[in-house]
Amino acid sequence: MAQITYDFTVETLGECTVPSPIELSREHGHFRATYVKDTSYVRNEVNVFADHKADANDKTNLMEKAGPREKIYFNPEHVTAGICTCGGLCPGLNDVIRAVVRCLWNRYGVRRIKGIQFGYNGFFQEEGFEVIDLNPDIVDTIHKIGGSYLGTSRGGGDRVKEIVDSIERLGINVMFIIGGDGTQRGALDIANEIERRGLKIAVVGIPKTVDNDLQFMDRSFGFETAVQKATHAVNSCHMEAKSQINGIGLLKLMGRESGFIATAAAIASHETNFCLIPEVPFEMDGPNGFLNHLEARLKRRGHAVIVVAEGAGQDLLASTNQTDASGNKKLADIGIFLKDSINAYFKGKKIPINLKYIDPSYEVRAAVTIANDSIYCERLGNNAVHAAMAGKTKIVVGLVHDKYVHIPISMATLKRNIVDPESSLWRDCLDATLQPVFMVNNINTVTEKLREASQDADEKALSRLKKVLGK
Repeated sequence: MAQITYDFTVETLGECTVPSPIELSREHGHFRATYVKDTSYVRNEVNVFADHKADANDKTNLMEKAGPREKIYFNPEHVTAGICTCGGLCPGLNDVIRAVVRCLWNRYGVRRIKGIQFGYNGFFQEEGFEVIDLNPDIVDTIHKIGGSYLGTSRGGGDRVKEIVDSIERLGINVMFIIGGDGTQRGALDIANEIERRGLKIAVVGIPKTVDNDLQFMDRSFGFETAVQKATHAVNSCHMEAKSQINGIGLLKLMGRESGFIATAAAIASHETNFCLIPEVPFEMDGPNGFLNHLEARLKRRGHAVIVVAEGAGQDLLASTNQTDASGNKKLADIGIFLKDSINAYFKGKKIPINLKYIDPSYEVRAAVTIANDSIYCERLGNNAVHAAMAGKTKIVVGLVHDKYVHIPISMATLKRNIVDPESSLWRDCLDATLQPVFMVNNINTVTEKLREASQDADEKALSRLKKVLGK
């Protein structure tokens, strides 16, 4: 397998010659934040090993710092900005919209800000969705409600030429696209079409995925809120389980390919006994299967709490062979499968149980952000505006090692971030739940599955990288 080499070079529309309207100190000591230079970077790889020589000034490892520049590309008086939200809901969408509008209006003096309704579909005239004119008064309180003020939808990102036609027609020259990896790959295609037409339009992504599965970034916005809500649900499961004879609480959480929410909720709750995630295969039957360990837990403690990510155990289920409008594979329902399998297992053994099943997925997605997520959204939105006004394009903004950076969309979407079964995070989850390291009857089986999953992810990433390099 060839090694993946990253390239964090940021593309710009041209030389920045316009003095920024943001008055910041050029020198330290004036009690104001200073401008950020394009020569300021954050390392991707920061771990140091005795046998590894650290690289220096290497664009394969250095990410450009985000923040306001002293000189910008666009004259604010000539800017028409567009904002759209795509894909599924996520806590914090309205916080980001609010931050982008307020920074454009209050800090740069931009007076034409257009909200595109219902994701990429809002660009298509036949859909009939009117553009919303945005200003600080309109968005002032939208952070107090969940969902998306602009509405959202899946799909449509492959109609690239029509989207760019619409962007041209609306006179937009700064476009902010809020969405997950599929949305951002669409944003990159849009930016490439803009470049092909010789247009000077900045496309800046604000990455959104409640699953926290975007590569390189410390976390995605909405994740902490999702974990908070999920932890409350775990507590409810625990109360139900502990109050019954052989009580079992089963909770299904979001996590299509990455089990970060389930893992974090299991650690945070201190009340989860089994955490099942897509990254760690398990078997239902046999002496080292999940059901046997669940039975042992009931005999030992009289109750059990199970947290399962929606993408876990898909190899145990019949595939739907269907995809949604975003091209995501439709998953079989692991929650219902576990509920039915657990009931059937204990009924066959004539062991009475009391199982309660909870699926709070949509309640979690539509929640209002907790304070820390709200702060994160505000800062992401502000940094996205600073990037766009400086003519940065084909990038997303994100938090890496607690620093805000610009990451080329082509790099951020190469592959998903996953819970590494050999990481300290998963080890801490095992310590919190006290579940077996592996619930399979043949260790060679799980080793092979993990190897295949890793190889498949790398092959997909290399394929995307070749596509990027071929442009």
